Amino acid sequence: MAVTIKSKLEIDLMRESGHRLAKVFDTMQAALRPGMTTKDIDRIGEKAIRSLGGIPNFLNYNGFPASICVSVNDEVVHGIPDDVRVLREGDIVSLDAGMIFKGWHSDAARTFPVGAVSPEAEQLMRVTRECFFEGIRYAREGCYLHDISNAIADHADRYGYGIVEDLVGHGIGTNLHEDPEVPNFHVKSKGIRLRAGMTLAIEPMINIGTKEVEWLDNDWTVVTMDGSLSAHYENTVVIRDGDPEILTLVSNH
Repeated sequence: MAVTIKSKLEIDLMRESGHRLAKVFDTMQAALRPGMTTKDIDRIGEKAIRSLGGIPNFLNYNGFPASICVSVNDEVVHGIPDDVRVLREGDIVSLDAGMIFKGWHSDAARTFPVGAVSPEAEQLMRVTRECFFEGIRYAREGCYLHDISNAIADHADRYGYGIVEDLVGHGIGTNLHEDPEVPNFHVKSKGIRLRAGMTLAIEPMINIGTKEVEWLDNDWTVVTMDGSLSAHYENTVVIRDGDPEILTLVSNH
């Protein structure tokens, strides 16, 4: 496993990439409403990424055909946007996006309500976000990688939610996916010792029902096995000697 330590200059560039990506999410959230298609969101997101001087890092990544992953309701991740799927009042939609800025990647995800949603959906979105913040309490030099994983899992367990185990977070830098893998579920081993300058994309994926998932025939979109709702919350984070810095968050999202 080769986990890279980023220099101050490299972190500065990743911060700029991350802050610009945060603006893309602001733009997409502001546009989100019933009646739009998932492809509408993709177009809005790609336009925002390019207008901010970035390159969509998901577009054509291993053949993925869009700039934004748009996953609705029981879709966990990697929903492929199209002009057929229309968002309806009460849906929840997970948007996963990233950009390359001056050679450096950023990656983030949010689950948003479409209009008014059920109390169950509201709680799922809130708890998934909380799982991320519980996890990054341990994203600091001297802790171990799986301290993050176990804190995420402990919080989801309090609500009886299913924690997706088939997909994990990851390191990030000049590549979208780098070492190490960052599980969101309980792990008995400690994992690597965290060092200042490591950059991680930490991304809880939490289901109301079972943890079990399956892939659709398009070989991309992952859905819950029981059809239950799923939420996703991700940020790019830099490990510090002390509190971590969230590079893809510039306000309280």
